[in-house]
Amino acid sequence: MSMTTTPINAAQAAKGKLYLVPAPLDFGCDSQAELQNTMPWGTLSVAARLQYWVCENAKSTRAYLKRVHEITPLSQPLQSLQLQELPREVHKKGDHSGNFDARHLLAPALQGHDVGLVSEAGMPAVADPGSSVVRAAHELGLEVIPLTGPVSLLLALAASGLNGQNFAFVGYLPQEGAQRTQRVRELEALALKTGQTQLFIETPYRNAAMLQTLLQTLQHNTRLAVCSGLTLSRGVCRSDSIKNWRQSTSPLDNSTPAVFALGR
Repeated sequence: MSMTTTPINAAQAAKGKLYLVPAPLDFGCDSQAELQNTMPWGTLSVAARLQYWVCENAKSTRAYLKRVHEITPLSQPLQSLQLQELPREVHKKGDHSGNFDARHLLAPALQGHDVGLVSEAGMPAVADPGSSVVRAAHELGLEVIPLTGPVSLLLALAASGLNGQNFAFVGYLPQEGAQRTQRVRELEALALKTGQTQLFIETPYRNAAMLQTLLQTLQHNTRLAVCSGLTLSRGVCRSDSIKNWRQSTSPLDNSTPAVFALGR
């Protein structure tokens, strides 16, 4: 009895893969941190062999790969790596709406080279740019492989003690005071009615202002968690009722972004 096999499409076989490469949550600022304590060996070994990258910031990506090289040598000199940055408008407005066509950034993958997607910190395309690149990879028939590493949202949720079975991430809240207060009230009403934990983030220099708004706006029995710098030596996470927050409030770290979570 003869065996027959289905021929593999040559063009499909020749395509590279898109790897989603997490980065440490220190934004490259903690040169003393031991990378292998937060990044699995498998992730580092893949990062070390990739020559082509799509990144949020080329400078921070090079700093990250330099640290990778100290643990496992890069397959190519750092200067010869091909780094393509996502456009600035993608950083400002996001790329999750489908308005940015990222297929041209994946040209190396169509030529058979694996490509890495990396953000400044955490998992690319989660609370960071990159979803357009992932979407483009699927449209081009590329295999998408997410690697293991720190994701600030899930770390904060797990450490908060709030509902981890039903939660929503709502991105950034409005900067303008009245609009931000109104949005906080909307999120609190939803959390108290449904039990759904509401997660949002803030940039470092606005951490204190956000916390002040929350303390002034939320009901005293609402529970608030604030996490910053998780996986780092200076990482903190406090989860308590607003009543207790108001009685004892510590200054927030303004050097790293914070994840806020509210619920019941």
